[in-house]
Amino acid sequence: MHMTIAETETLVRSVFEANGVLPETALSVAFALVHAEAAGQYGHGLRRIPAYIGQALSGKVDGRAKISSSRPRPAVLSIDAALGYAYPAFDLAVDELPVIAREQGLALGLIHRSHHAGVMALTVERFAEQGLVALMFANAPASMAAWGGRKRLFGTNPIAFATPVAGEEPLVIDLALSTVAAGKIMAARQKGEAIPEGWAFDADGQPTTDPNAALKGLMAPSGGAKGAALALMVEVLSAGLTGGNFSGQASSFMEPNGAPPSVGQTLIVIDPSAGTESAAGRIAELAEEIASEDGVRLPGRRGQSSRRKAIEYGLEIDDELIAMISALAKPEVLQPAIADRPEAPAQKRA
Repeated sequence: MHMTIAETETLVRSVFEANGVLPETALSVAFALVHAEAAGQYGHGLRRIPAYIGQALSGKVDGRAKISSSRPRPAVLSIDAALGYAYPAFDLAVDELPVIAREQGLALGLIHRSHHAGVMALTVERFAEQGLVALMFANAPASMAAWGGRKRLFGTNPIAFATPVAGEEPLVIDLALSTVAAGKIMAARQKGEAIPEGWAFDADGQPTTDPNAALKGLMAPSGGAKGAALALMVEVLSAGLTGGNFSGQASSFMEPNGAPPSVGQTLIVIDPSAGTESAAGRIAELAEEIASEDGVRLPGRRGQSSRRKAIEYGLEIDDELIAMISALAKPEVLQPAIADRPEAPAQKRA
């Protein structure tokens, strides 16, 4: 089925609202999921909707959460996602951190009691569009072992980075510290497809191409021992500094049952003019030099191109996926109803 971006956002928003999610939260989540789809990041896009709705219905995610923030230090913004979806917290960070960064030279955003961070490129890019440099770190439910181990300890723990480039679109880097993001394995499972070798191990630590075995086993770290070490670094930055659950304490982003994941995300936003007014121009020179070589493409350009095309021409969405999403707009067929569920348990910061 062919749908415009606006039509897809309206459909997705209506599904969340039909299942008791606050309208403003539904709008934020719909924007994030649809634009992830538009960027070609299908594992973080529309196929996440059944899991997101199932968790709202079970109370694992609070669809009626009200986020709040405080300023414990001049350069620090602490955001409580209140066990709801992460995207409203990111929206608040995008609104408030630039003001702090321009006052202080840099700003630190600490988000706790949070959920799935989705395509973090879409968040950091919003800072770069305002002329700021941004770094983002997030932890996720454990799916990787320490190097040489077999116990799930770290999540895929993505890192994202964006910087303004004079006269060009921002330069954006977004990578998981596993060989691939877990969402790609989830998407393969939903489609009934095998995964490539090297993506994951089964529960016995043996390489597997079965997405079901992979989701019960271990993700392969990108770069072996180096990837596992970076995952530890992100664990400290995202959960250790925010008071969020460590990956080994967090429940699944994909399953409806269990306690809230309550993970953390950290944003570092820098005003480049604090160091030099010519930063964006100098970065443009570097980007031009990189792209001048045949066969070399700047990171993030593929996703940006895909989103531009989708915004102009719309999305082609599998009929079975549209049917699955549309069915979720009928909460009377889903149990338990969100109105009857108990309130999500509160969790104190560490």
